[in-house]
Amino acid sequence: MSIVTPDGGLTALGYALCGIAALALLLAAAVLAKRSRSGKRLSTKQLVFCAAAMALSFITSYMKIWTMPYGGSVTLFSMLFICLIGYWYGPRTGILTGLAYGILQFLQEPYVLSLFQVCCDYVLAFAGLGLAGVFHKSKHGLVKGYILGILVRGAFHALGGYLYWMDYMPESFPQTLASLYPIIYNYSYILAEGVITVIVISLPPVAKALAQVKKNALE
Repeated sequence: MSIVTPDGGLTALGYALCGIAALALLLAAAVLAKRSRSGKRLSTKQLVFCAAAMALSFITSYMKIWTMPYGGSVTLFSMLFICLIGYWYGPRTGILTGLAYGILQFLQEPYVLSLFQVCCDYVLAFAGLGLAGVFHKSKHGLVKGYILGILVRGAFHALGGYLYWMDYMPESFPQTLASLYPIIYNYSYILAEGVITVIVISLPPVAKALAQVKKNALE
C-alpha cells in the first residue's frame, strides 16, 4: 500500500504513519528536553514555554505578508518563536522544539517526494532554527542566534531545492544565475522576514519586553 497520492499528498495510511512518527518524536523530545546541558531538569513551566512557542510559531506561520509561488512565505515573525526557545534554554532544547515543530508543519501541509526531501523541507530546516541557542550566553545573543537559525533553515531548503525542485525554475529566470536558483529562491523570503524581525526585536521597547519574558521563562 502506498503512503503517497499521485499529486504528492498523503494517503490515509501515510497520515497514520506520520501521526505515529510525530507522536513518538514528541515523546522523545519531551523526555530529552527535561534535562539541560548542566543536568538540571527543565520545569513544567519551561516545558509550557516550549509548547507555547510552538503554538505561536504555528499560528503566525499562517499570517503571511508575502507568499512565494512554489512554497515559502514571509510571515509574522513565525521563525522567531522557535529561535527564542533555543536562546532561552540552549541549542539542544531549541533543536528538539524546532524538530517537533517541523513535524507539525508537515502534518498540516504535507508534500512528499522522498524521505530526504521531507527531512530537508520540514524536519531539518525547522530544527535548524533551534541552533539560535548556540549564542544563548552571548551578548546580543538573540540577534546572533536568530540570524544563525534562519541561515541554517535556508541552507536545508536550498539543499532540497537542488535535489528536487530545479524543474520548477521559471523560464524567465536568468540562465547565468540558474545554478543559484534554490539559494536565491529560498533566501529571498527567509531573509526578508529575517530583516524585518531583527529590526523589530532591536527596538528598545521590544528588546526590553523580550528580556523580561526571558527572565520569566528562566525562573
